[in-house]
Amino acid sequence: MSVVIKEVSSSRDLKKFIFLPAKIHKDHKNWVPPVYMDDRVFFNPKKNDSFSHSDTILLLAWNGDEPVGRIMGIVNHHYNERTGENDARFCFLECYEDYEVAHLLLKSIEEWARKKGRDNLVGPLGFSDKDPQGLLVEGYDKPVVIASNCNFPFQVDFVEKMGYQKKTDLVVYQLSVPEQIPEFYLKIYERALRNNPNLKTVEPRSKAELKKMVRPVFHLVNETFRDIYGFSEMTVKEMDEFASRYLMILDPRFIKLIKNEDNEIIAFVLAMPDISDGIRKSRGFVFPFGFIPILLSQKKTSQLNLLLGAISPKYRNSGLDTILGVLMLREASKAGFKTIDSHLELETNTKVRAEMEKMGGKVYKKFRIYTKAL
Repeated sequence: MSVVIKEVSSSRDLKKFIFLPAKIHKDHKNWVPPVYMDDRVFFNPKKNDSFSHSDTILLLAWNGDEPVGRIMGIVNHHYNERTGENDARFCFLECYEDYEVAHLLLKSIEEWARKKGRDNLVGPLGFSDKDPQGLLVEGYDKPVVIASNCNFPFQVDFVEKMGYQKKTDLVVYQLSVPEQIPEFYLKIYERALRNNPNLKTVEPRSKAELKKMVRPVFHLVNETFRDIYGFSEMTVKEMDEFASRYLMILDPRFIKLIKNEDNEIIAFVLAMPDISDGIRKSRGFVFPFGFIPILLSQKKTSQLNLLLGAISPKYRNSGLDTILGVLMLREASKAGFKTIDSHLELETNTKVRAEMEKMGGKVYKKFRIYTKAL
């Protein structure tokens, strides 16, 4: 029976789209399901404000009555208008080891993008760099962390066979948490404190405190990440939506901030204990009882995952990265963590990469964003 590509046009189709990866990856030991409660929000234009400034399409590949693949296409108008790029994006590509299915899905998105007047198709890339991005090309034997892709090697082969070439790579560092912070690093930290006497560090201790900081933090992210590839500035509505999705699982101990003399947040770093094992045990369902293994996994894990960080351009090269690094390392050591995952960093972000390597970090995963001229 031949494979047919159809647009997702009903709630039944969307349910198939969301739950298909669980079938494809059922024997994939490193795969972690999404939190399905979040997925239902993410793919709902009424609840995800990113749809308001983007053209989108969701496709399913059908073999008879069974879905055998999926893909999403995006044209992010805010990003393209700001950067002058004329790209469409593909993301959430999933299929079994069947080149015909991958070929038909990507070809369908290419045709859709041409009709939208786009010059190139890039991906995997969602609405912004906060969504899972890139295909895993190195580190297949390593466990997956939240908000990152997990794919089989054959997906990379299929995409490259269709003529897609590297756009950019993103690397992930793994750092060991030292029992004692190296002397040279402490000296840099102390010098940074002396050189910035008007700045103060802030370590929130409650989620009520965190909630007040959400918008200032994301406004800083907008200011700092503006020129980073793939980044789309967040609207206030998107900031609030993002906070509602993640605030309940964040631990205030692992959020460090720096304020200036005007009480403005000018730098921060955010991390959370790895909850991948808990999500796997809950099979992606938070309710009615899935939240229990998720919460327990926060207490049992030995890995802390960095999620986000930023320093105001006005305060760069003044040692604030080291101040935040020392504060986070101390907190990680105090909590008994053994390793830290850096999350994805652009290969061209030499400043952040140098900071990771200064702390002894080693690249242990690599993700690739591809491009193809249309």
